Amino acid sequence: MDIEIKVPDIGIDKVEVIEILVKINDFVSKEQTLIVVEGEKASMEIPSPYSGRIKEIKVRVSDFVKTNSVIFLIDTLSDNVILNKSSLDHINTESDHDNHKKIQNNITVHASPLIRRLARSLNIDLNNIIGTGRKNRIIKYDLDNYLTKNHSNLFNTSSNFIKKDNFIKKNDFSRFGQVEEVSLNKIKKFSGESIFQNWANIPHVTQFDQVDITELELFRKKYNSEKSGDFKNKLTILPFIIKVICKGLKKFPYFNSSISWDNKIIFLKKYFNIGIAVDTLDGLLVPVIKDVNNKSVLEIFKEILEKSQKARDGKLSILDMQGGCFTISNLGGIGGSFFSPIINGSEAAILGVSRASYQPFWNGEKFIPKLMLPLSLSYDHRIIDGADGARFISFINQNLFDIRLLLM
Repeated sequence: MDIEIKVPDIGIDKVEVIEILVKINDFVSKEQTLIVVEGEKASMEIPSPYSGRIKEIKVRVSDFVKTNSVIFLIDTLSDNVILNKSSLDHINTESDHDNHKKIQNNITVHASPLIRRLARSLNIDLNNIIGTGRKNRIIKYDLDNYLTKNHSNLFNTSSNFIKKDNFIKKNDFSRFGQVEEVSLNKIKKFSGESIFQNWANIPHVTQFDQVDITELELFRKKYNSEKSGDFKNKLTILPFIIKVICKGLKKFPYFNSSISWDNKIIFLKKYFNIGIAVDTLDGLLVPVIKDVNNKSVLEIFKEILEKSQKARDGKLSILDMQGGCFTISNLGGIGGSFFSPIINGSEAAILGVSRASYQPFWNGEKFIPKLMLPLSLSYDHRIIDGADGARFISFINQNLFDIRLLLM
């Protein structure tokens, strides 16, 4: 008996189909999820009200549907058939091996739209995972556990996540206009793969704050005005930030750590090496300033100039870019307010620095100008929780606000 399956009353005028979970001739059980739809604020699963065989699919991904829209035609076989192992034995020749095996064993994938979307982004087949949630529902812990067990296979190459055949070959951009093809250089290829794997591997949290550096800027300008020399060698804010970060790493040791690939061991480092992201014509490079705990602000500044120039000249050695504990990405000279920097794989956190700007501050009687520096702190949530992330950036805030605290 053929029956239409319609969109139930979901309380929204129209929703977009973002995933179709069954194929024509698939056998489904009652309450098994058929499609996932998404509205303005949430995603939801639409289950089958019947057991039977999918005879026709009336929608496609990206279609918009509304209440009572017909989405499937299902053959219920008879009025009161409930699909189970015994009733499937005589129709197994009509289904493919995988679907038949799934229904025979009474296995149905239960997962929220969020988990399904996350699994799609990681190219994980949920059929390979046994859920530990209520009624075998797949939860985020199950995805994390699966990724840990299959780490070497999943993160060996980005092709495991992006199906290039589906994206590049099927998207002929020249259909829409003139296209110029530019090959990625070696630096961008390497950094791109590294950034991709870091983003896929590390659960990022980014904490934002603004720091009052009015007094620090006055000190910096006074110091530079009293020193002669080329303008390019005028002292900048960055070496002060590096010294403050070093002090923060001593106070919050988990920010100066790395985690093992199986998420079982945290390596607390007793050395203090800070990487600085340098924008070059060939791409992003990150030279490392070693042993900043034993160097003065001026010594650090001198080394920043030297290694930044080596980066731009293409003369950095591999050793120059190894051994970092923490990275600073400084976009203050370019612009912008806040951004979410991506953590280096062997580190626990990274600080993004944007352009400072004067903002009005109410002192109780009147507004006065304050030079505010935007900071964006990304950290590995496996190692660092939100409370410590807030404490760390507050500590950085306090020490940059009053640079004299570096002497304490």
